[in-house]
Amino acid sequence: MSEEPRYIPAARWRIFSRAYDPVLALTMREGRFRKAMRERVEASLPRNGRVLDVGCGTGTFAISVAASRPDAEVVGIDGDPEILARARAKTGADAIEWRQGLAGALPFGEGSIDVVTSCLVLHHLLPEQKQEAVSEVRRVLKPGGGFFVTDWGRPHDPVMSGAFWVSQAIDGFDRTADHRAGRLPRLLEEAGFGEVERYDRLRTVAGSLDLLAARHGG
Repeated sequence: MSEEPRYIPAARWRIFSRAYDPVLALTMREGRFRKAMRERVEASLPRNGRVLDVGCGTGTFAISVAASRPDAEVVGIDGDPEILARARAKTGADAIEWRQGLAGALPFGEGSIDVVTSCLVLHHLLPEQKQEAVSEVRRVLKPGGGFFVTDWGRPHDPVMSGAFWVSQAIDGFDRTADHRAGRLPRLLEEAGFGEVERYDRLRTVAGSLDLLAARHGG
């Protein structure tokens, strides 16, 4: 049996890349979680600050941040060149610096970013990759900088638990076990972030979605 690849595209299988945006909009309450994240980013971002969207996918969130904060420098990074090509083709994409790269090896200097965001990325990573990614985010963040994560959390109830089991079967039980157990906040704290706040929690057709805020304590 061949080993599962360490890198998985946003849509899991490339054949579904074209459907990524509409499926996300229909199933994940995208409008609500992106609005909530953007408000947090805007409140934390200094004038002329720099935002990094890790695992930016088709660029929806990065483009929305650039539109609401034209003073900011917004960078979107993703490991999938096909998905980045889709991002670059969107209206408003010219305002973004698009980079190809992985969360575990961010091509930015230490303390060079004011705010980092991550939407539905960490559950694609194996446990050791999650640790690498979170450590890299802390490295590139300025002291006091904010890290805003939206990803799967511990299921609300039996209905959410069943829905998330299906998601786990698709994305991999080894990659999503930390999420089912609600371990993401602890993972952030162990990487050196201060107290982690869960500022919203959403029911979706695929499981419970947690919106987390953490800060580089310096």
